[in-house]
Amino acid sequence: MKPYAALSKEALLELRSQLQKEYADYQGMNLKLDMSRGKPSSDQLDLASGLLKEVNAKEECFSEDGTDCRNYGVLEGLPEARRLMGDLLGVSAKEVLACGNSSLNLMYDMIASSCTHGVAGNTPWSRLDKVKFLCIVPGYDRHFAITQHFGLELVSVPMLDGGPDMDKVEELAAKDDSIKGIWCVPKYSNPTGTSYSDAVVRRFAALKPAAADFRIYWDNAYGVHHIYDEEKDRDQLLNILRECEKAGNPDLVYVFASTAKISYAGAGISALAASEKNLADILGRLKFMTIGYDKINQLRHVRFYGSLEGIDAHMKKQAAIIRPKFETVARVLKEELGGCGIASWTNPRGGYFVSFDTMEGCAKKVIRLCKEAGVVLTPAGAAFPLGIDPLDKNIRIAPTFPSVNELETAVRLLCLCTKLASIDVLLAG
Repeated sequence: MKPYAALSKEALLELRSQLQKEYADYQGMNLKLDMSRGKPSSDQLDLASGLLKEVNAKEECFSEDGTDCRNYGVLEGLPEARRLMGDLLGVSAKEVLACGNSSLNLMYDMIASSCTHGVAGNTPWSRLDKVKFLCIVPGYDRHFAITQHFGLELVSVPMLDGGPDMDKVEELAAKDDSIKGIWCVPKYSNPTGTSYSDAVVRRFAALKPAAADFRIYWDNAYGVHHIYDEEKDRDQLLNILRECEKAGNPDLVYVFASTAKISYAGAGISALAASEKNLADILGRLKFMTIGYDKINQLRHVRFYGSLEGIDAHMKKQAAIIRPKFETVARVLKEELGGCGIASWTNPRGGYFVSFDTMEGCAKKVIRLCKEAGVVLTPAGAAFPLGIDPLDKNIRIAPTFPSVNELETAVRLLCLCTKLASIDVLLAG
């Protein structure tokens, strides 16, 4: 395929006419496909059906230490649940709180309580003139939404090949004490699929922020979501808690995870890992929020998975479902757009998303054209603070929920819309 930029005006006009006919055919198909979120498919959810059979009688409601899980209490979570989630995160059970169904809820609560009561004895953020948070872009829209909701000023830091631009992170955090934290998805980042290099993790651990209450929000949401088996044993993410200890910064990080995309979305269990000092601070606040999380659900998960090895075996089954979908996206994008010079995309080895970049100024139009033909994508700019992509080029592809056939149709339409939008930009130039 000859690059579009090398085509004459006449050739572009002829190509646009042909593509518009193809687009009309798609509009006549009455498609109704929603790829706006990274949702597990029904086939993935079916893999965890055994969870529903794990606790079905009074006699089954007692934890390993004799706790009656039907009752109040055990704010820090069941010991076996803390151990399982600790193994998932590579830390000890005593460093983990096993909580409710949502790690996003935990992150929201952490930001909220930081605003109202401060972090580890520091001034509540709500009493400060200005509070800022660093956001790696493109990044996770719901992270950004939490901090926007509380009126924090969001400062963008670009994602590079092995993680965020650490020169910029270090510079910003060191010089401005109004910067109180940074959002991170360190393994198979949303949406680029980037995994942080060892050097990046160590630089995070060694940060010297100006603010005493600066915290890294380390959302390891996709730590076991490998698409290919060999990824489990290759390029393993360094343990941020251990690296912070080595760097003399044990209290610098909060680590989050959940089983939302392992077992059931909205009905899993979440975890928060941190230093002893941070956990004491967090528990001091949690006791006013709840008398205890859902221990029956924690018990179900422990009994169903048994161990980290059980989770790994489960995730191999998930990978077998997800892998053909990511491979379909990669194949179709290459077939349709390879050599055109109008788009680029990531080829992640795990996680839930593909990051797709159009020519500058095209993303909004591409998404609008897709919607008008029956395919809903995540809004343009969603991966940036305030939903504003300054270059209007990034689109997040979420391949997991549709069937392979639906996905192929949707991605071919995306490519068609990208071609049409690109031709309009080139003709206008």
